Amino acid sequence: MTADRLPECGVPRFITLLDGPWATLIVRELLRGPHRFTELRDALPGISPHTLTSRLRRFERHGIVLRTAYSEIPPRVEYRLTPLGEGLRAVLDTMATWALTVPEGEPATTE
Repeated sequence: MTADRLPECGVPRFITLLDGPWATLIVRELLRGPHRFTELRDALPGISPHTLTSRLRRFERHGIVLRTAYSEIPPRVEYRLTPLGEGLRAVLDTMATWALTVPEGEPATTE
């Protein structure tokens, strides 16, 4: 499978597009509205510029993120979710709701 080909099955396709924790966190930030690169980097302490650039490019290639470059001095680039990317809002909301049902502490054992 090439870097631009996605699996046909839904779950592997989703995991391929949103691999790793950074991808989901980038989407979470963009759900709040358009961001410049530095705003995203600052909102995600610990992310490297390389990783952020890589994820944004992948999202742009697959129609999840729109990159807009404004011809200003200094140049300004803004990233926003497309309608397809906005569709991830329900997914992330469901993930967050589910995560809050997981109890803290020691994992349950079965005997």
